Amino acid sequence: MTMIAMAAAPGFSPLLGSALEGLFGWRITFLVVAAFGVVLALYYSARVGETHPADRRASLAASDVASSCGRLAADPRFLLPAVSVSLVIGGLYTFFAAAPAILMNELGLTAFQLGLFFATTVLIVFAAGFLAPRLARRWGQRTVGMIGLFIALAGSFLMFAFAAAPAFMPFTMAIALYLLGMGLINPLGTAIALHPFGSQAGLASALLGFLQMGCAAIGASFASVLPLQPSASLAVILVTGSALALLVFLPVAIRQPKAEMAGADGVPESTGG
Repeated sequence: MTMIAMAAAPGFSPLLGSALEGLFGWRITFLVVAAFGVVLALYYSARVGETHPADRRASLAASDVASSCGRLAADPRFLLPAVSVSLVIGGLYTFFAAAPAILMNELGLTAFQLGLFFATTVLIVFAAGFLAPRLARRWGQRTVGMIGLFIALAGSFLMFAFAAAPAFMPFTMAIALYLLGMGLINPLGTAIALHPFGSQAGLASALLGFLQMGCAAIGASFASVLPLQPSASLAVILVTGSALALLVFLPVAIRQPKAEMAGADGVPESTGG
């Protein structure tokens, strides 16, 4: 559910932002974000607080944190699925960064229409995210994750095929396929990466978030500097990222336990060695 929310939220925010900007001016966006931050901070301090027992807390010294992150990053059980998911998520944020230039400058959409496009297409992420654990119970997490990566790669190639002469319907079909594949691999790949590290859940989750935002920053940067039109730059980045994610995830899929059966939350019930 967390992964679905993280992937879907950027799809709705442009629509909300364009509506607020139209009503109150562009500065209101920063005031709304600040207000949400204050409200959430007050809520957590008053109602949640620290939930981790003192005797189970790890040292927060920089050297200890770096050492723990290094050991986690060297473990292929975490690194392979985490990098695969991060590459696909990086493609998603690259799409959000490049879409205004494509849909507004090349295809003529208004800012409000762009927000509607984001909000509509991101519903695919919701659908795929809810479908993923159900499919995983039948075929296994790793198999469904591979299927998701193949679908994302197919959408990337479709976008590449029409990059020279972008049109609204082919672009929509391509990004819909990519989002469908991303919606499958994102929650399942995350569960696979975090599952063996229950005692380090916070550290593993933080490192995964760092990898995702790092790939997003790299993808968005390349989209802006490649000497291509925006649609072609996005297509190149999505194809490259999806292909790399598929190659990185392949060893994870090959090692799938024959007896893996996923529970109701999408995490394998059998966790023995």
